[in-house]
Amino acid sequence: MVAGRVMVVGGTHGNERNAPWLLEAWRRHPALLRSSGLALELVLGNPAAHAAGVRYLDQDLNRSFVPDLLAAPGPGNRELERARELLARHGPGGSAPCLVALDLHSTTAAMGNSLVVYGRRPADLALAAGIQQRLGLPIYLHEQDRAQTGYLVERWPCGLVVEVGPVPQGVIQAPICLQSQLALEAALEVLAEARSGTLRQPDRLLVHRHLGSLDLPRHGDGSPAAVVHPQRQGRDWQPIAAGDPLFLTAEGATIPFHPREDQEIGPVWAVFINEAAYGEKGIALSLTRRESWPVEPGWGRALADLARNLQSPG
Repeated sequence: MVAGRVMVVGGTHGNERNAPWLLEAWRRHPALLRSSGLALELVLGNPAAHAAGVRYLDQDLNRSFVPDLLAAPGPGNRELERARELLARHGPGGSAPCLVALDLHSTTAAMGNSLVVYGRRPADLALAAGIQQRLGLPIYLHEQDRAQTGYLVERWPCGLVVEVGPVPQGVIQAPICLQSQLALEAALEVLAEARSGTLRQPDRLLVHRHLGSLDLPRHGDGSPAAVVHPQRQGRDWQPIAAGDPLFLTAEGATIPFHPREDQEIGPVWAVFINEAAYGEKGIALSLTRRESWPVEPGWGRALADLARNLQSPG
């Protein structure tokens, strides 16, 4: 494997301002960020959308890394071209290659400081387990959702998303920045230990595995017929049972939660409740199954094999 850096991305969505603010601070004052002896590539994900103060210009950049779209002939829209540009420069085979992608996000949902892992790549799971061991962060394992694909970190050999919230879109808040930096520095520490062969992993990994998403009830014209119930709002990472209040109509009627007939039996936990950016995607909240997995030795070996190729600064 070619040697490469760790890519730290902020502003994949242009109206998420906290991570881009941190990137600029770290560029001006590198000593503010503990890199654990790793060479970093600080990247503003979507500069055009960031300048415009919007989530994206043509399509969600964090849904634009679909292999078929990237490989399609001819020019694409602005986000697709940006995805191609990022891969051409910082992909594993790029002109300034990176092997790990750490994508810093903020959310309007009450997710606290959390991690999002896409699928079950061993190196990703080892990295998430190491961070969870240090900071106790909850992990949202997003997989098997054909409606939501093309995430940035999936195109790098290892990567995950840091999500911190709640914070309004377009607003920078000191606690959000601090929590983002803490998670990033923990990730870099795990990678450095994997590179040196000193990584000690926990026995188990606690994940919230994605089951599916729910939309708001809607009228025939597509407009919302109800809102998230006050007793559900802000209760991310909390279990939801059949009959619990879920939505509230303008007339004051409560619509309770009813599991789908095809849904797995057992308790479920809600995440990304009423995330502002997900309304256009038809998502009012996502449902997960809380699971405790034994940490497999192969995860750490996969991360160590990759981390040995990470560069030092200079």
